[in-house]
Amino acid sequence: MSFHVYMLECADGSIYTGHTDDLDSRLAAHQLGTFRGYTSNKRPVRLVFQAQFASRDEAFAAERQIKGWSRRKKLALTRGDWAEIERLARV
Repeated sequence: MSFHVYMLECADGSIYTGHTDDLDSRLAAHQLGTFRGYTSNKRPVRLVFQAQFASRDEAFAAERQIKGWSRRKKLALTRGDWAEIERLARV
């Protein structure tokens, strides 16, 4: 079984970060509004990043780390811009 950390861009432009063991089902739940919470009234949502991990603990740790990042750093991650992520980490 694999686990995922993911980021969604919401209709209002905000970014939501979460983790799951079933990415397709979780995305559908976010899109339909059946996943209660932050995204339920910010639809539609669009997947902008996902990474796969071997354990739930690793995916959860990545989620917590990303949630602590600035918007600029999150957007750099969606682009795969590691130089910008490193630069922003030093700021």
